[in-house]
Amino acid sequence: QVQLVESGGGLVQAGGSLRLSCAASGRTSVGYVMGWFRQAPGKEREFVGSISWSTGSTYYADSVKGRFTISRDNAKSTVYLQMNSLKPEDTAVYYCAASVTYGGTRLNNYRYWGQGTQVTVSS
Repeated sequence: QVQLVESGGGLVQAGGSLRLSCAASGRTSVGYVMGWFRQAPGKEREFVGSISWSTGSTYYADSVKGRFTISRDNAKSTVYLQMNSLKPEDTAVYYCAASVTYGGTRLNNYRYWGQGTQVTVSS
């Protein structure tokens, strides 16, 4: 089992920045791919980006490319989502997730999920 706990959400004005953290514990592995997803009210959960624990390679959804950056600290078993130039449409509950396979953009590829953290961007 892997436990994931997100933190760092909050209220921010448009154009501002936030950094989310996802602390992993339990049977973590450098073979995992960590993903960030978000779900806005009335919408489906969508892929934001991912990072490989082992290589650090990242992949982003087009909607956040150039504004969001994912990084990891292996020593702390923590993944970060740095969000800059935030827009009201970024308002959502943000989730981190762990894939024991190759990751990707599909929710079903991720086995473990955090409880989510709310991000609200005011205009």
